[in-house]
Amino acid sequence: MGSLESGIPLKRDHHLPRSASGRNNNGFSGQRNRSRFTRLVLFKKIDYLQLICTVAVFFFFVFMFQMFFLPGTVTEVEKESDKSKDLFRGNGELNSGFLKELDFGEDVKFEPLKIMEKFQKGTSNEVNASVGSRKVVRFGYRKPKVALVFADLWVDSHQILMVTVASALRDIGYEIEVFSLEDGPVQAIWKEIGVPTSIITADENMKFSVDWLNYNGILVNSIKAVDIMSSLMQEPFKNVALVWTIHEQTLSARLRQYNSSELVDTWKKVFSRSSVIVFPNYILPMAYSICDPGNYFVIPGSPEEAWKADKLMVPLEDNLSLKVQYKPHGFIVAIVGSRILYRGQWLDHAFVLQALYPLLTDFKDSNSRLKIIILSENSSSNYSSVVETIALNLKYPKETVKHVAVDEDTDNILSNADLVVYGSFLDEHSFPDILLKAMCLEKPIIAPDLPNIRKYVSDRVNGYLFPKDDIKALTQTLFQMVSNGKLSLLAHNTASIGKRTAKNLMVSETVEGYASLLENILTLPSEVAISKAAKDIPIKFKSEWQLHLFESIEDTHSPNKIISKFMDKIEKQFIHNHSVAFNMPNDTFVYDIWEDQKFIDMVRMRKRREDEELKDRTDQPRGTWDEVYRNARRADRSLHERDEGELERTGQPLCIYEPYYGEGTWPFLHNTSLYRGLGLSTKGRRPGADDVDAPSRLPLLSNGYYRDILGEYGAFFAIANRIDRIHKNAWIGFQSWRATAGMKSLSKTAERSLLDSIEARRHGDTLYFWARLDTDPRNPLKQDFWSFCDAINAGNCKFAFSEALGKMYGIKHNLSSLPPMPMDEGTWSVMHSWVLPTKSFVEFVMFSRMFVDALDAQFYEDHQRTGRCYLSLSKDKHCYSRLLELLVNVWAYHSARKIVYVNPETGSMQEQHSLKSRKGKMWVKWFQFSTLKTMDEDLAEELDTDHPKRRWLWPSTGEIFWQGLYEKERNMRNKEKERKRQQSKDKIQRIRKRTHQKVIGRYVKPKLAESTNSTDLPEKVLR
Repeated sequence: MGSLESGIPLKRDHHLPRSASGRNNNGFSGQRNRSRFTRLVLFKKIDYLQLICTVAVFFFFVFMFQMFFLPGTVTEVEKESDKSKDLFRGNGELNSGFLKELDFGEDVKFEPLKIMEKFQKGTSNEVNASVGSRKVVRFGYRKPKVALVFADLWVDSHQILMVTVASALRDIGYEIEVFSLEDGPVQAIWKEIGVPTSIITADENMKFSVDWLNYNGILVNSIKAVDIMSSLMQEPFKNVALVWTIHEQTLSARLRQYNSSELVDTWKKVFSRSSVIVFPNYILPMAYSICDPGNYFVIPGSPEEAWKADKLMVPLEDNLSLKVQYKPHGFIVAIVGSRILYRGQWLDHAFVLQALYPLLTDFKDSNSRLKIIILSENSSSNYSSVVETIALNLKYPKETVKHVAVDEDTDNILSNADLVVYGSFLDEHSFPDILLKAMCLEKPIIAPDLPNIRKYVSDRVNGYLFPKDDIKALTQTLFQMVSNGKLSLLAHNTASIGKRTAKNLMVSETVEGYASLLENILTLPSEVAISKAAKDIPIKFKSEWQLHLFESIEDTHSPNKIISKFMDKIEKQFIHNHSVAFNMPNDTFVYDIWEDQKFIDMVRMRKRREDEELKDRTDQPRGTWDEVYRNARRADRSLHERDEGELERTGQPLCIYEPYYGEGTWPFLHNTSLYRGLGLSTKGRRPGADDVDAPSRLPLLSNGYYRDILGEYGAFFAIANRIDRIHKNAWIGFQSWRATAGMKSLSKTAERSLLDSIEARRHGDTLYFWARLDTDPRNPLKQDFWSFCDAINAGNCKFAFSEALGKMYGIKHNLSSLPPMPMDEGTWSVMHSWVLPTKSFVEFVMFSRMFVDALDAQFYEDHQRTGRCYLSLSKDKHCYSRLLELLVNVWAYHSARKIVYVNPETGSMQEQHSLKSRKGKMWVKWFQFSTLKTMDEDLAEELDTDHPKRRWLWPSTGEIFWQGLYEKERNMRNKEKERKRQQSKDKIQRIRKRTHQKVIGRYVKPKLAESTNSTDLPEKVLR
């Protein structure tokens, strides 16, 4: 502190006067802590007038910005209050001149997302007739299949809507199938129109035993069917086109009440799974905006109001609450409006109330009293006060005008109203639901001539229209509808016609909307035909709802009709799932760490196995007994405790592997000892099951591109890679989970029959299969082998096959012919469901690796760059996987293997394409083992000696071995022995040459005293 008290003289600022400099020299410590702005103001020569002007200009611009750019500011409130004062004249009438300056309902504009254009852009390039230099062909042998999914089969608007839509879709070429989580009376209606139905249930993991890949599109209906989404959000069903139709608003209200963001995030994930979420109006997308993933779409129209009007309309005499409130002789006018809240709504209501005011004179001479109820989405008490203020300013008697929120007994009020006025001038994109409800209840309506109202309402035919900015026209129309406190005969007639119109309003838009949506979002393979256009739907299917089919059903009340209870159940389930996930570590983080550790362990294991193989392939000294004992103890410690299934498989001649990808396939996998799962991805493996992890056996499958393009074929490569370490059985088999889903898997009887045939060696080296080509759903015309292959590969199967064979065998000229595959004497295998001797399987994989490498060289660059290949009409990540599905037939036929079909139900066997009938047709030289073995060794030698730098798939698909490796390994082993021997010699020489330290001293044993030496005494005595 001494330095501060003495004061270090500061450098003088030449811009300051001497007095200021002198004050600085006093050493006042607080002087240093002043801000730069303070020093600038206190110590600089500043024009204070200029500073004041600057501040004034700043606040002026802030004020102008607030007034012109910020919404809802004080200035706007004052303007609206001034307008409200100018709105009414001194006699309580509206200022007509002032009204002409206002734009009713135009402060809100709703622009729907043009999602259809996005799908059209996404599919615009897929209709081209060629991919690269090859033309692609659509054969169209079967219809596109669409699945409809419901929560139950009880009567509701979803059932009526989908029965109407399904009838139209079936007429233009779709095949429809219905799935429901619960049964109900509507099942009889679906059967009546020829649509098959199935009741499905979930297992303990919320998985459903349905192969959704069989369907080109899925239509899920209602929020209550959300349980099905858990299955569709899993692989391999994540990419199936999904349309989710939502009519309920219950969830939208709950989303804003959730205190937990996790529930909202969960619903966002569920919503984002859908390709499109369809709403029946433009209000619901805004209500669900908190979960909008960008896939909302509106197809206007719903039979809900027409159905409710027939079943739930309550007559006036049963509604005692309205009777008591408004007296039995009251004339009720309901003013309804848009469900969108906008700032000018109060002005629209003031306009309609002014037009209704002259009707009071018409009720003075009548026993009826005029009662006006304003139904509005605004449920606040403030808006009720606004309505009362407007009514008082317009000189209405007290209790004549009342504001009621829409959710408060809307159906009751509309059913008892004598006249309904649409009092909203907001131009919406569809016909207002509340106006449709009124028409279905046979109420005369009067509405402004807005475009979407004028489209369905004809003036003085099924309703009344008036110009939105003309009060006098509205008043005149009201007097034409009401006379002496009663509705006129013309008004009754228009109400009756309006009911018939509203009953089937917008049916055409709805039916064509769903047909057009499916036309744009479905990606159809080449064997599937394109349906007719939506405009080609016959009039009879889009002129009315199929309500007549539901008239015979008396019980329309579902036991699970209360959606609030259902939502409580779903929320509890979501909360439970989140709590379980919350108590677990971060899945992504843990998975990354686990992947890294697994890779390190795999590298170490591979290195250790290679070292062991090197030792096994060379002469090893027997060693001493201690070394043998030590090695035996080490092997004993490495043994693991094998489970019951593994022990049972050890004693069996056959093991059938079931390749799968994703949790959605779990319900179709077997749990017996004969079968063993084979997960193509580490993420989707079954917990606790003795499944093979394919990526750990073949790192190529960790690449998502090759996992998708190889499909189940990747499982063959994974098992064949060092097969003796994973497969100990004489025979090996594979069965696709899709065969199980299609009821084509082996029954217990067929399994026993197959095992007996293998143990008895009845057919020798044979390919057994049980999924037939001629019964495959993709082959309804029962075509021959190459025609079917062309049909499922856009007409280019034969070309791709010949190109691959030419590259594989090094044929420079074009290979015009193909290996013959006759169809006259039998059928072929599909869906990767077959059994082979293990030795033959290794030979087949040897051929397949070279063939797949040729295909990859042919397709990789273009497919990676554009996502397209000429084996598909559209972008397809699976590309040539459909061609590989049939490859085992070509190899088995031309390598002279027997081909035997096993009936999956009875187990009976029948040989296909006997060896006698193949004479002169087989390409034996191309497919014999010696040829393939030579080709395989040539590729291995090229890799081992040349080390090519080009991109090459073959080395990544399995083992690499040729005869020269023996010599190389022997030389490496000898060099290693020589190196160790030399190290041992050097060590011995170092020990011998090591200098030894000389002894510092010598220990001398002391002599014992004579008195203590007991051995000398006897000697003296004897002497």
